[in-house]
Amino acid sequence: MNASAHQPPQIARANGIDICYEIFGDANAEPLLLIMGLGAQMIHWDDAFCEKLAARGFRVIRFDNRDIGKSSHMTGGKRLTPFELLKLRFLKIPVAATYKLIDMAKDTVGLMDALGIKSAHLVGASMGGMIAQEVTLSFPQRVRSLTSIMSTTGNPRVPPPTREAAAMLMAPPPRSKEEYIERFGRTWKVLRVGSFPEEEALDPGRAERTFARGLNPAGVGRQLRAVLASGSRKERLHKVTAPTLVIHGTVDPLVRPEGGKDTAASIPNAKLLMIDGMGHALPARFWPEIIGAIDEHAHRAAAKAA
Repeated sequence: MNASAHQPPQIARANGIDICYEIFGDANAEPLLLIMGLGAQMIHWDDAFCEKLAARGFRVIRFDNRDIGKSSHMTGGKRLTPFELLKLRFLKIPVAATYKLIDMAKDTVGLMDALGIKSAHLVGASMGGMIAQEVTLSFPQRVRSLTSIMSTTGNPRVPPPTREAAAMLMAPPPRSKEEYIERFGRTWKVLRVGSFPEEEALDPGRAERTFARGLNPAGVGRQLRAVLASGSRKERLHKVTAPTLVIHGTVDPLVRPEGGKDTAASIPNAKLLMIDGMGHALPARFWPEIIGAIDEHAHRAAAKAA
């Protein structure tokens, strides 16, 4: 990858909102969109992770979803209550939402339109995997390949998060920068599962950078409602024809390993890669396996389509 090929963050108008995006890699390389998860800014796709993918021959585009980071912040909606979750789980009473995953899928396609990209390889993590699945279902002609990481189908039979991981989702927002930085470290320690001192050393700096780009606790709540209100994609996923790779950690406490297995089982000919010891995070020690799998999968799909 040429050093000059990196484009700093910019704003595009897409699907009626502003989307902040950043590009790594040569303009004529295979386009690959990275879609981040619930409440996570685009910088949670680590700079070096993006650079390594770009060095494999991809034009890597990461972006802030609506309601996060430098993209448009929406309005409306109330904080999700445990009572609503109970009603959803036991009485099947839907959660109210100001938008759903299909709207976030349209944001993704709108960004592709703004960048002049007819079709791309999609890589989504957690909620980003759900959005990538929805793009693949609703706009199949725009997807060269799908990689769904630590995500799920929305199938209510998939085991729920561990109690500790669920408690983090429902915790009230931090009231100060110091509390945010402390909470950030604690949250990722729970999500990573196990000992990752090399990641923990980087967490304060990551938290500072995330805080500096701007927090939107109400937006995270709206994103969570979007996930819960969108229901199950399991039956629809049987119709996916895009080459699909599913990556999941064996000890994921938030989206349990069964979520990845259910995704792979629901999509015809999907390849499943379970990464031993990986939780709900992308620590650098797992990058060689993850990046290698994405590289092989997307380039194989490109070669078949050529």
